[in-house]
Parts: sequence; structure tokens; C-alpha cells
Amino acid sequence: MIIDNVRIYQPSGEEKPEELYAVEFEGEYIKAVYPSPYQGEGPVIDGESRVLAPGFNDSHMHLLRYGLLVKELDLREADSFKEMKEMIQKHYGVLEEGQWIFGKGFNDAGFEDLERPLTAKDLNDIQVNAYIYLIHEDGHECVISENALDLLKEEKEFSRIPESFKERDTSGQMNGRFKDTAVHFINHRFWGRDKEEAKNAIKAALPRLSSYGITSVHTDDRSFIGSFARLYEAYTDLEQEGNLPIDVQLHHYVFHKDDITEFVEKETMRTGDGTASVTVGAVKLFLDGTQRLHTASMRNPYPDEPSKSGPLIYNQKEVNEMVRYAAQNQMQVAMHAIGDRAVEQAVTALEQEEACTKDLRHRLIHAQTLAPDLIERISASHAYVETQPSFLLGEWDKKEKWVPEELVPFSDPYKSMKKAGIPLTLSSDLPIGSINPMVTVGTAVTRQDLEDQPEGGWMPGEKLTVDESFYGMGHAPAYLEFKEYRKGKVSPGYQADFVLLDQHPLESPPGRLKDIKVTETWHKGIQTYAESE
Repeated sequence: MIIDNVRIYQPSGEEKPEELYAVEFEGEYIKAVYPSPYQGEGPVIDGESRVLAPGFNDSHMHLLRYGLLVKELDLREADSFKEMKEMIQKHYGVLEEGQWIFGKGFNDAGFEDLERPLTAKDLNDIQVNAYIYLIHEDGHECVISENALDLLKEEKEFSRIPESFKERDTSGQMNGRFKDTAVHFINHRFWGRDKEEAKNAIKAALPRLSSYGITSVHTDDRSFIGSFARLYEAYTDLEQEGNLPIDVQLHHYVFHKDDITEFVEKETMRTGDGTASVTVGAVKLFLDGTQRLHTASMRNPYPDEPSKSGPLIYNQKEVNEMVRYAAQNQMQVAMHAIGDRAVEQAVTALEQEEACTKDLRHRLIHAQTLAPDLIERISASHAYVETQPSFLLGEWDKKEKWVPEELVPFSDPYKSMKKAGIPLTLSSDLPIGSINPMVTVGTAVTRQDLEDQPEGGWMPGEKLTVDESFYGMGHAPAYLEFKEYRKGKVSPGYQADFVLLDQHPLESPPGRLKDIKVTETWHKGIQTYAESE
């Protein structure tokens, strides 16, 4: 198969923007790239002078959770508690005693008829004897009903979750509101779906990914299905059925070393093992929370909450031990670390010789607050950093509330990390960030929101180039899969994963990068999306 009459764009590519090319692929791989017009024989598709670029590889998302938003009760449109209750009633019909009620995406900070956060007592207005579990829009908070709270109190393991993630009332009792790691624990215990439910949710999400040119993802889904084995089976079933138009790397979220030990003893697969399209990813650890909730662990107090600096979930010895054990068993490690104190803890663990960081390509997730010493140490450790530029869309004007003035310039310091030689990936953290890779790329290049604010970009010295941004959403994530010689380039021997764009990224004004459209997506030589006429 040949796609002729295309312009080719890829970071650091030798192709000239003004030249036309023909790309030949055979089966799943690219065979050759020729000057256009193609002179040989065989089936030829006219690319209509569009721009052919490598498919996007999103290195951090929650695909199952996103699919569940599509398939299950989505509360993101509720503007009031009254409206949310009506949506729940409409979705479930009769609300009975002992029933489980789930919902995702509420944002009670915007409720017109409520001046405080929802608690368990409020959920009695929905059904006093039901088991209710509602997740906040950003996934870092939840509220559960009094019945569900009684179940949670019986979970002995829950005592290991730090107290700062459990809200209590004036009498010292848990009020049903939880944050960060506590939310993940509750997901894992209360909301385990069966394989068919997971498959249906994933299938609902996949056409949307393909429509934005996404051909590979790294995803953390375990909390929403409960079992890694069941998760792996759901994805490989879809692959065998011909219903998986992407490559998937599956992370395994753990709460403590016992979880890693259980995985190592039960599973024979390690990072990179699996099928042609579904592979084992990293052991994932949460070291802190999020800045909005003041649970990201900082080395200094929060300017808007001087009494808080955010907790660490583990002590240094525990993190060191988990990283060492994972490495000894050939498992890559991915660590959620937003605050600079959490980043410091992660880097300290990765600096251990036994961590084998360079060989296993461990990764830091987010690293939103840094400092010169941390940038230097991350670079020396050879760790990768996963960034989420679209977070800046709603956070750039809040950084001074969360970060001491002298460290604001080191918030999301993409360019500084690149200059220090730190390998960066760009990602979405879907469904929290934008699903559209061009929004991610555009934000990294401009550091502006969708209204082109602030003028000139927030901390403009930290802007990435177009090439750097595309590299971070294509070839860089392939290194984390140990597939840098198979994915992320338009070159002979690489997977035929590519998109056709309606504009050349290097010819677009920076502020309009987000408007570039994917007109076709191809995964392993098969067209998975075509724009409607």
C-alpha cells in the first residue's frame, strides 16, 4: 500500500516541508519513503497534499476511566445539588435500599445551591440506605454515603492511608469525603467491574482516541477494575477480536510493597512483556496528592494556606525499598510526584544503584514544582518526566497561590528540563486533561490557555518548540516502551502508525496549533479514522 502526494512532518526529520513524498507500507510496517509522484506499481492512495506525521503516543492517561465516563453516569454538567440528584434519579430510575449508586465528574464547588463541600449526610437526600459513591471531576476527591462509609470502616488496610486524605467532622468522625490515595483505595475496593463491563467502556472510548490521531497509550486502569489480570484479559480480548485500534501499555497501581510482591509472585510477565499490542507497563506509586487540595507535598508551606505543606504518603525508606524491589524484578517504576518534596523523595529513590534507573527508564509523573537542585538531580538520575501541558489551561493563574514566589519560575519548567537533558513526554492524564494532542502541543508551545491568555505566555522562557512538543507526544514515549526503533517515526522498519493533518505544524501560527485537525488515523497499516466529508 502506498500513500502518495503527502508532505511529511516529523521532529528532526530530513523531509523538506515544501516537498511531496510517497510512503509505502506493507502489513504493519513502513517499507519505504519515496519522492512523489510514486513511479512503481501497487495500490496507491492520493494523500491530497496533506501532512503525514507519526501517530500520537499519550504516555499518561486513564483510558478505562474515560470510557466509563462515556458509558456510565456522567455528572459533569450538573450546576447544582438539585440537578445532580435529578440526573441520578433519571439514570437509575427507582432508588432502593441497599442499592449501589455510582457517578463520576461532579464539581460541588460550582453548585449554586450548596455553599460547602458535599458530605455523607447530604447523600441521604438521594437514598438514605443506599451505597453511594461519587467521584469529583478531577478524580482526586470523592464522597460516599453513610452506608458505604460503614463498609469502609471495616477495611483494615484503610488505616494505612494517611489521615490527611480523610476528612473528619468537628467530632472527629469521617464525614464521607476523601482525597487522592484514599480515593484510589475506595475505587479498588468498591468499584471493581467485570471484564465485559470494562471491554464495553474501553470500546466506547476508542473511536474518540482514533479521531484525535492517538495510536498508542500508557494507561493506569487497575483502580477501576480491581484486578490486573482481569484488566489485561479485557484488553487482550479486544485485541483478539480485532477491536483494539491502538497499542496499550498497562500500568499496575500499588499501595504498598505487598502489592508489588503479590504481582511479582502471581504474574510471570514483566515490563514490556505481552502481546503485539498489549504490554505490561510500570509499577505505579503515588507519593503525594494535588496542589488544588493542598495535598501535593511541598518543601515550603502553601502561600494561600501557610499551615499546610502537603503530606508524603510514604517515608523515604519505604519508597527506596519499593523501587529497589521492583527493579530487582525487572519492573519499571512510575511515580506520581507533584510537589517538590515528593519529587525529591522520588529522585532519592531513583539515585540508588539498585534502582537501575538508566536501564529500566523509570519515570516521574507530573513533577510540577521543581527547583534548580531537583532539575540537576533528575538529569543525573536518567529518569524520564511525564508532563501534562493542558493542565496549564486552568492552572497558570493559580500557581502563585500554591508555590513560593521564588519557585514560581520552576513550575512546569519544560524548557529548563530539556536544556538539562531530561527526556520529556507530553501527555493528557485523560480524562483530567485534554484528549486532543494538538491542544497539548499548542499549550506546550505557547503556555497560554484557550483564550490566548496570558499575553505572551505564562513563564514564556519555558516554552517548548513545535519539534520538541511533537517529539514528546510521539517518539519519546516509545523509549519508555523500549520500542524506540519500532515506533514514533515515519521511516522504514517502523510501525505504520501515522496521521494525516490538514496543516503543517511548522507553518501554523503558534496560537493556532490547537486548531490543526486530524483527517485520518492509521494504526499498524490499517485506517482507524477518516474525517467525514
